[in-house]
Amino acid sequence: EKDEPGEEVRVTYRELLELTCRLGNTLKRQGVKQGDRVTIYMPLCPLAVASMLACARIGAVHAVVFAGFSAESLADRIRD
Repeated sequence: EKDEPGEEVRVTYRELLELTCRLGNTLKRQGVKQGDRVTIYMPLCPLAVASMLACARIGAVHAVVFAGFSAESLADRIRD
């Protein structure tokens, strides 16, 4: 659901699975492998959910940081 009432995005399980698999393959092509750490910095949306699932699917540890942090705060969260 988006911030505005009545504005929602509907995604089927099949669409979510396809997006998750595509993102997982993209992460692997970029060199992300099991045990690597990934920080996801994006607003909550279907793509963010698929990103989290893709990391879990390939065995990468992921941390989620939502928008609204300063550059220093973001750097601290990534280091943590």
